[in-house]
Amino acid sequence: MASSQRQIDSSSLSSYLPVVNWKKMRIKSVSFRGGMGRASDEVILSLSSRKSMSSEKIIARLKSMSDLDNAFAFFNSVDNMPHLLHTTETCNYMLELLRVKGRLEDMVFVFDMMQKRIIYRNLETFLIIFRSFDVRGGIRKAPFALEKMGKRGFVLNAYSYNGLIHLLLQAGCYREALLVYRRMISEGLKPSLKTYSALMVASGKGRDTETTLGLLQEMENLGLRPNIYTFTICIRVLGRAGKIDEAYDLLSRMDEEGCPPDVITYTVLIDALCRAGKMAVAKDVFMKMRSGSHRPDRVTYITMLDKFSSIGDLDSLREYMSLMEVDGYKPDVVTFTILIEALCKAKKVGEAFAVLNEMGELGTLPNSHTYNSMICGLLRLQRLSEALELFEKMESCGIQPDAYTYILFIDCYGKLGEVDKAIETFELMKSRGIVPNIVACNASLYSLAEAGRLREGKRIFDEMKQIGLMPDSVSYNMLIKCYSSAGKTDEAVQLLDEMIDNGCHPDVMVLNSLIDTLYKANQPNEAWQMFRRMNDLKLAPTVVTYNTLLAGMLKEGKVKEVYELFETMADKGCTPNTITFNTLIDGLCKNEEVDVALKKLYSMTEMDCLPDLYSFNTMISGLVKTDRVTEAFWLFNQMRKVLHPDRVTIYTLTPGLLRHGLIGKACKVISDFVDKYGASLDDSFWENLMSGVVQGAEINHGTCFAETLVSLGVCQKCLILEPIVKTLCGQKKPLDAYNLLHKWSNLWRFHPTLETYYHLIEGLLDVGFSQLAWDTYTFMKNTGCAPNAPTYNLLLDDLGKCGKIDELFQLYTEMLHRKCEPDTITHNIIISSLVKSNQVEKAMELYDDLIDEGFSPTACTYGPLIDGLLKLKQFDAAKNLFDEMEEYGCRPNCAIYNILINGFGKAGNVETAKELFHRMVNEGIRPDLKSYSILVDCFCSLGMVDEALLYFEEIKTAGFDPDLICFNIIINGLCKAGKLREALAILEEMRSSGMTPNLYTFNSLILNLGNAGMVQEALNMYKELHLIGLKPDVYTYNALIRVYSMSGELDRAYSVYEEMIVDGCSPNSVTFALLPN
Repeated sequence: MASSQRQIDSSSLSSYLPVVNWKKMRIKSVSFRGGMGRASDEVILSLSSRKSMSSEKIIARLKSMSDLDNAFAFFNSVDNMPHLLHTTETCNYMLELLRVKGRLEDMVFVFDMMQKRIIYRNLETFLIIFRSFDVRGGIRKAPFALEKMGKRGFVLNAYSYNGLIHLLLQAGCYREALLVYRRMISEGLKPSLKTYSALMVASGKGRDTETTLGLLQEMENLGLRPNIYTFTICIRVLGRAGKIDEAYDLLSRMDEEGCPPDVITYTVLIDALCRAGKMAVAKDVFMKMRSGSHRPDRVTYITMLDKFSSIGDLDSLREYMSLMEVDGYKPDVVTFTILIEALCKAKKVGEAFAVLNEMGELGTLPNSHTYNSMICGLLRLQRLSEALELFEKMESCGIQPDAYTYILFIDCYGKLGEVDKAIETFELMKSRGIVPNIVACNASLYSLAEAGRLREGKRIFDEMKQIGLMPDSVSYNMLIKCYSSAGKTDEAVQLLDEMIDNGCHPDVMVLNSLIDTLYKANQPNEAWQMFRRMNDLKLAPTVVTYNTLLAGMLKEGKVKEVYELFETMADKGCTPNTITFNTLIDGLCKNEEVDVALKKLYSMTEMDCLPDLYSFNTMISGLVKTDRVTEAFWLFNQMRKVLHPDRVTIYTLTPGLLRHGLIGKACKVISDFVDKYGASLDDSFWENLMSGVVQGAEINHGTCFAETLVSLGVCQKCLILEPIVKTLCGQKKPLDAYNLLHKWSNLWRFHPTLETYYHLIEGLLDVGFSQLAWDTYTFMKNTGCAPNAPTYNLLLDDLGKCGKIDELFQLYTEMLHRKCEPDTITHNIIISSLVKSNQVEKAMELYDDLIDEGFSPTACTYGPLIDGLLKLKQFDAAKNLFDEMEEYGCRPNCAIYNILINGFGKAGNVETAKELFHRMVNEGIRPDLKSYSILVDCFCSLGMVDEALLYFEEIKTAGFDPDLICFNIIINGLCKAGKLREALAILEEMRSSGMTPNLYTFNSLILNLGNAGMVQEALNMYKELHLIGLKPDVYTYNALIRVYSMSGELDRAYSVYEEMIVDGCSPNSVTFALLPN
């Protein structure tokens, strides 16, 4: 560098003089600023030798300087060069460098320089400054950050304030923008007309007309004259808020101000009139435009057409489309799409397809909106397959589906309950490169929330944040619902807190839902805390809120408190509705306050509430349950004067009448009901009726009632016999059903239906009356009723369980001879029976033969086969069969995994068992309680109790409650491992969960406590089992004898033996081995 400087001649030296002079001047001007360093001669001369330098190069130069003083001096030297200009990027980079080092004074200097040089201050500029004050939370924190900035010397000019307000509005932070505006005014600065317009638009979105008109007045007070755009914004805001008269006043004022309205203003007014439902006035304004100087343009026409479409006025829509063409505006894709949308809303999809074809003939290409309107119309009519065809056609025509297209299908699948397809569509949208918007995410969350699938809901919610989407009230509401469905109330409340912290104001529906969830989770105190929180959130409780609280309190039996809350409703401006009274009546009846409930029923009309069917049905039910059947029947007759009884009324009243022997009245009730609704009464009516009768009345009254109905011709014998037989069998009373069937068969010489025989055979087999079941089967065939596959399956299963394989195959052969086609269940029963009889090889041969014949196996096919192979230690064969499942379209379920985990675990291969467990989870299959219990048992069997405890604890985090078997497994495992204190702690946990230990629990503890020399503790367990009513068995006595023998108390050991004999418990070989010689 020195040599090059020496070579500069006199002619070139003159070009450096301004630089040298500047350098001297610059040194003087900056010498007092302690934070700024001096630029070296090399830096200055290097810079001065360049005629121009891009912002990228300036930033690169700043990055190359390790010394901040040099970098800042270089930055300032750029500012004083006439041929170099700073940009937003270079200034932001310098600000960030200074922020990191805490050089606030220099940051003020840079910011002030940006203002003076009119360098744009973007979002990053302000965020860097905010971070220097440790203000987090983004641009939304601007009002708070400005307070700190002002104290440290940051003085914003009008241009900076205007820019900051626009940044806030772009981020959707209207309230914060308004606060910054107020600060700007307080500092005597005048906002621009553009700023006022933007604030008016933002306030208009929230229908805050008061603020909008206030801004208009304030700008006039500052000497800013509104222009046509400003007035038009105000008219739009007033119109959309339904303040049409005020909008007209403003329109008149425009002429007075010398700012006459234009086509846009009139179009905005028409839009406001349409939104307010004043279509006649809108049409009048439109026609005046056509005849005046401000003729409607395409936007005006589209505004009118769109409104006609939304209200379903097809005639006006077609008329205005004709007028539009007369005025020189040919139909285009927008107008055709509006027409198609209107036709689809009117369920005239055929006509919509005709318009779509017309578009093709005219050469007007449909767009994604056109197809979306068609798809929406088809889905609204539940014509999903046609919508999918149109979706495929759309893609083949080169029109790419947009986010809304996918949302339509996600929403449809969600409402149909097809959650997997909804999520598949959501994933397909992402795979096509379409970034999901908030609506798509919310539609997917809705599907998952309805199905209670929390894990997937949480994943989508987290993905939203990762792609920069801010969850809204709907998003939070859906995820809160997911948590609620999963019983995770704490997480639901935490999510509500997060929702509020993120500036997303919950609505009353979210709070109502949480109150309901907390009550259902048996957390009434927390539910009331949530209710009180509504006041803090400035949310007024609705009648739904009060109804939820009343229902919850009534479940707790707090009748007095319910009355107090009910009486305060009206004072709080919330009038009780019919549902409120119904909730109250229902709760009072359940709390045996039937007289009070009756008074409330009679008082409904005094509060302008009419009792509905639910009111009467609830009251009749309360009276019937308290055996006040005469009053129930009177109320029933009173109800009939104003309301027709429904099925619930009949199901509730009839058993009560029969219980009191009022068979004639019961038959009259049914006869009248059948006369009115006979055509609509299906088999389910008789099934539900007779089910209630059999459960609620004596069998002889129920039988007499049924026989009377048949003899009167009110119903057919087969319709009423089948539900009676089914219900009796369900109550484990198949003998009564058997006798009734034979009685009716002899009495009326009629043949019961196939379904009746099926239920009877099933019921008899279920309670062990196998011979009667086979007799019924024979009787069935003799009466000419051919058994079907389900009936054969019952009998085949019975033979299989008894190990009668030869008889099973004989019955199977008979089934084939009778031309009864075996189903999948048939073959699964045969395979399972062979496995149970230790004929696994034969079962595998049958499986192979069936596969060759095109059989479609199910999980129930593979389960017994895999289990049989595992028990034979054929682990590779079992694993291969498991892997083969998916080849035949059979996806393993939790039960299959449990069989595998158990098989490998019991064989000591716990690593494979663990791998299978985690594979199940990774494949989206939720482990059940048995899955965890199997793993706990396997680890306990191998003495790995610490690992067993981990999985035992995981049971609770997975949302399950350990059952008695699971508790016994872990207690026994801990005892065997010598961890008796831990075992006793688990016993206490078991008791606190409301579960009573069984004999197995006590036997394990007595044995192991005795082995450990804890004699007194073992004896305490023995005493406790007597106290809770358990009878000791041989294992109990053996354990106790062992305790005394090991402790050297031989007389007591013999005393236990004598007690054992007296109690009628037979000793076994172990007993004698334990007794001392």
